[in-house]
Amino acid sequence: MNILVTGGAGFIGHNVVRGLEFLGHSCSVLDNQTDYGIVPKEHMTALHTERRELYTAPVHRIDLSNKSDSVDWMVKHYHPEVVIHMASFPRQKVVSADPAWGAEVMMVGLMQLLEAAKAHRVRRFIYISSSMVYGDFTEDIGEDDPCNPIGQYGIMKLAGEWLVKDYARRTGMEYTIIRPSAVYGPRDIEDRVVSKFLIAAMQGKTLRVKGEHEMLDFTYVDDAVAGIIGASLSDKTAFRTYNITRSASHTLLQAAELAIQTVGAGTIEVESKDAEYPSRASLKINRAQEDFGYTPTVDIERGFELYYEWLKTSIYAQPA
Repeated sequence: MNILVTGGAGFIGHNVVRGLEFLGHSCSVLDNQTDYGIVPKEHMTALHTERRELYTAPVHRIDLSNKSDSVDWMVKHYHPEVVIHMASFPRQKVVSADPAWGAEVMMVGLMQLLEAAKAHRVRRFIYISSSMVYGDFTEDIGEDDPCNPIGQYGIMKLAGEWLVKDYARRTGMEYTIIRPSAVYGPRDIEDRVVSKFLIAAMQGKTLRVKGEHEMLDFTYVDDAVAGIIGASLSDKTAFRTYNITRSASHTLLQAAELAIQTVGAGTIEVESKDAEYPSRASLKINRAQEDFGYTPTVDIERGFELYYEWLKTSIYAQPA
């Protein structure tokens, strides 16, 4: 099957491309390969180089928000049966730093891709959303529960879901929406919570916990990728929305303590909750389990170990 993966040079995206190629599918990649102003260029270059060695798909460096014919040309040229749309600002912090740019990438870029998909008769559009669309939730939450996003990132992710559904309504194109949570693992950038904790511990620094009782449904990257690929390829997932997580939340304090235990160094300082982020618990994954047999296998202890083993030989292992 021909599959176009936007954001296919990113952390989760390159693993999706790798997994699809392993299954025998033909992929093409659209990615702007930006650092979003938050990652040192030498780190981003090293990460892109390492990621690129893991798959053979052609990569086109295209800015989705650029109003040119590049996106349309790519969809027409590769004629994918399925588009997996992963290109996005990575999280709330980056959107808050430049909301206008965030809107261009997350909204204008999505519209351009949907228009190209409509024009060239893409059969199915896979939209990677986020658990942030739910907003605050302290009880385990399912896909049919209300969405009350807090912050521009979650709001735009939810608006993206509505746009995808509207295009499907008007064109007959199938869609599948996927909501991951707190994905971590090898070849990730340094500016996410698990990365920050492990790298700080490796450097013998203080791990700053923003909200002792705040929780996240931490998901190892291989489990997230298995869910994305499973939902993308299954005949049972058209016009459906899925939580793709480990479905076992832990507090930020527990994650920091585990990072110190894994590395054997570091100290902890508890700070106030970050108001930019909602309070969250676990996401229910019953629907994914029933529809396409989704079964996450990596618990947080093993996930931290695997990530730490990679970090020890990565660019992040250099002295601070």
